[in-house]
Amino acid sequence: MDPVNPTCPKSLNWSNYRQMRFSTEQVNGRNILRAEGLIDDGVVERLQAALAAAEGGVIDEIWIRSPGGNARVGNAAGRVIRESGIPTRIPKGWSCFSACNFMFMGGLARFVDADGHFIVHMFTHIADRQSIRSELATGGDKTIGLIASVEQDSAILASEDNDFLIRMGVSRKLLTEVMYRQKAVEEQGADRSTRRCLTADETLRYNVANMR
Repeated sequence: MDPVNPTCPKSLNWSNYRQMRFSTEQVNGRNILRAEGLIDDGVVERLQAALAAAEGGVIDEIWIRSPGGNARVGNAAGRVIRESGIPTRIPKGWSCFSACNFMFMGGLARFVDADGHFIVHMFTHIADRQSIRSELATGGDKTIGLIASVEQDSAILASEDNDFLIRMGVSRKLLTEVMYRQKAVEEQGADRSTRRCLTADETLRYNVANMR
């Protein structure tokens, strides 16, 4: 296990593709669309093209692994999947983190296989910490403006996340009891965790997975 994030494995199989790739394959006679890689700005358009190009117009399941990426694009891709009515799955050994969570939750039926990892965190607007330090060092009105901007965008994104979960039939307690209780950035001290891997029971409790 990861000593910093003890609920998760140290090595996570979420792919290293810099842009999400879509490919189809047959598994046990079923048409599978694989969605793998970083959720970039063009994901929605490529997802729609992949669904339209499916052989016979049929996709039985979408398998997803991703380290996350653009949160709002993840939400938009989730809505496309919901409109398609196609189930989603995190297969054994695959990992779905951050923005990937919302893409996955678009599935009308959702499966997280044994040893599949649904990993959450607290979203953050301060990934570039050095830039933030430089900005704060100037003080005065620029610092107040930066804080106000982060607060406003955080509130908007939190509201969007809440609305998305309601629409997808996922418990809002996933946000209040799990996601928003994680640290946004790693801190010094005994608890440096920023990621939380849900257990199989938790995926069912919060209705992240609604099928066994």
